[in-house]
Amino acid sequence: MNRAISNIIIISCFALFSCKKKQAPSDPSVPVNLMKAKAENVLYYDKYPSTTAALSQVNLLPQVPGAITGIFFKEGSHVKKGQKLYEIDKRLYQQNYAAAVANLQVQQGNQVQAKQDEDRYAYLNKYNAVAKQLYDHAVIAYQNAKNTVKSAEEAVRTARTNLGYAVIYAPFSGTIGFSQVKLGNVVTAGSTVLNTISTDNPMAVDFLINEKQIARFDALKNSRHLMDSLFTLLLPNNSLYPHTGKISVIDRAVDPQTGAVRIRLVFDNPTNALIAGMSCIVRVHNEETKPQILIPNKAVTEQMGEYFVFTAKDSLVTDSAGQKNKSGKMPKRRKLMALQRKVQVGQTIGPDIIVKKGINEGDKIVVDGVQSLHDGSPITTANKVAPSQGGKGGKQ
Repeated sequence: MNRAISNIIIISCFALFSCKKKQAPSDPSVPVNLMKAKAENVLYYDKYPSTTAALSQVNLLPQVPGAITGIFFKEGSHVKKGQKLYEIDKRLYQQNYAAAVANLQVQQGNQVQAKQDEDRYAYLNKYNAVAKQLYDHAVIAYQNAKNTVKSAEEAVRTARTNLGYAVIYAPFSGTIGFSQVKLGNVVTAGSTVLNTISTDNPMAVDFLINEKQIARFDALKNSRHLMDSLFTLLLPNNSLYPHTGKISVIDRAVDPQTGAVRIRLVFDNPTNALIAGMSCIVRVHNEETKPQILIPNKAVTEQMGEYFVFTAKDSLVTDSAGQKNKSGKMPKRRKLMALQRKVQVGQTIGPDIIVKKGINEGDKIVVDGVQSLHDGSPITTANKVAPSQGGKGGKQ
C-alpha cells in the first residue's frame, strides 16, 4: 500500500514538472504597427483668420441742413463718381444766392459812385479848390466801397457753395448701401448720416500675424519673384476664391498688448464676390523648400502642451525562457523597445503632421497602439493592430 502511494506521488510530481516545463511564459510585448520616417517635399499653407475691407469707405454727411427732396439711386447698387445721390430742399439756398448776387450788384454800383467822387475831389484838391477834409473823406469812402464789394463777392461765393451742397454726389465709384433717410426727412449739417459708400474693386483683406513673422512678410512684400499662388483666400463657404492676392500694407506698429501686427492684402474683385466685412481664411504658401518629415497625426501624443512620438529600437535582452549556455549564462535575444521622444511639430496637413525636430529620417515610428505604451515598453509587430484614432497634432 505504501509503495503504491509513493508511486502515485512520484508520477504526480513528474507530471506537474512536465506541465511547468511546457508552459511558455506570457509575452508582455504590446502589439503595434510601425512606419519608417521619410523626408519629402511638402506643400502646405499657413492659415490666418481675416476680414474683407473696402480700400475706401465714407459716410455721406450733408453739409447744409434741410429736408430731403430727392433720392436718385437704388440701394445696394454700383454708383459712379459724380453721380447724383440726394437732393436737399434748394429754395432757401436759391433765395440766399439771388439775394447775395443782388447785394453784390448794389455794392458794385456804390463802388463806381465812390470812385467818381474820389476822382472829382482829387481834381479839385489839385488846385486847392476843395477842403482837404472832403478829399480825405472821398478817398476813404472809395476804399470802403471796394472792401464792401469784396465782402459781397464772398457772400455770393458762399451762397453758391451752399446751393451746390444741396445736391450730394458720389465722391468715388463704388457700392452704396441702405439709405438712412427718407424723402421729407430733415437732416442736420455734418451729423446726419445719409448713407455709406465703399469701393469694391479691388478689395482689401486684413489679418494679424505674430511679431516674429514680420521679417518674413516684409521680405514677401519686397520680393520681385513671388509665385502666383502665394496668397490665396478661402471664402466663408470654404470654397477657394479664384483670384490671388498681394501684400499692400504692413501696419506701422505692433500692438503691445497682443504682439500682433496687421497685414493688408489686395485682391481683384471683378464680380463683387467679396463684400466688405466677410470672414475669410488667408492661406499663405509655406516658405520651406527643403524636404520635411511627415508622419500620421495619430502617432503624436500631447502631454502638458508638449508633443511626443514613440520610436522602435532593437535591444538585446536576456531570454529568461531559454537554457543556460556552456558558460552558465542565460542566452540573449533581440527585442523591440518603444522609446518616447519629444518632438517639435509643425503644420497639420490632412491626417498627417510635419515634425520639425525630434526624429530623423529612417526612424521607425509607432503609428498604432500608441495609447498602450510608455517609455521603454516592449513591443511587437508580429500581430497587426487595428488602426487607431490617437494622436494630437499641431496647428491647422
